[in-house]
Amino acid sequence: MNGKGLHVSHVTKRFGAGETEVVAVRDVSLDVQRGDVVLIMGPSGSGKSTLLLMLGALLKATEGTIALDGLELSALSENKLPDIRLRNFGFIFQDFNLLSALNVQDNVAFAAELTGMGHHAAREKAAKLLTELGLGHRLTFSAEKLSGGEKQRVAIGRALINEPSLILADEPTANLDSKAGHETMLLLRRIAKEQGRSVVIVSHDQRIKDIADRVLWLEDGQFKDMVTMTPDPVCGMAVEREDAVTLTHDGVTYYFCSSGCSWQFAESPERFTNRSVPA
Repeated sequence: MNGKGLHVSHVTKRFGAGETEVVAVRDVSLDVQRGDVVLIMGPSGSGKSTLLLMLGALLKATEGTIALDGLELSALSENKLPDIRLRNFGFIFQDFNLLSALNVQDNVAFAAELTGMGHHAAREKAAKLLTELGLGHRLTFSAEKLSGGEKQRVAIGRALINEPSLILADEPTANLDSKAGHETMLLLRRIAKEQGRSVVIVSHDQRIKDIADRVLWLEDGQFKDMVTMTPDPVCGMAVEREDAVTLTHDGVTYYFCSSGCSWQFAESPERFTNRSVPA
């Protein structure tokens, strides 16, 4: 496989055998290109966490293949995976998982040092990255003194420090209020688009659906439904086609987050038709 991005083909994960066998993930296939943001939702026990662990090379699939940028992860021996995870993956966790003994800068620099980067160079790189994330004034702060949103931005910085191809986020807004959670996910989306990094988010949070390019519904270990997100040509928000307000202009159907945006479009379509063309 030579394609860039994440490629998952007919992956199944079984636990146990015989009468006690449990199929947590069943024949799942998924492609995530560079710059794509994919949100996987579903009820508790649907297999989301198991799938995310397999995507991050933390759990081997029983069947099927998982490849990242042409490298088939499912075929690698266990002793090769830690270095692959460190350099090719960025993990963002629900509980942030910051080290209380380290300040903000060193929490991020530590991940770079694990790859062999020198301490001084790692701290410089961490400082630059954290400044870009709006945390330049918090470098020497203890993680315990940060707000939830700031902690999550530090976690994003740690996930990005080694310039990974794929970022995996597990319930990243669970411990954030609505405003902070949405702002953090918008930041992650911007980074994915600007830097060409694939992002897969597992979440129950309906409020962040608009930041995703695709929303997948996982139930009983299988994708049951896929929601196609389309940008509103007026405000730019991603909306679900099934629930959107629609308007047809010159034979093309446009999708809007609200009647207000559709009315604004109708008053002057030429202002918006070159900005976004629906797929």
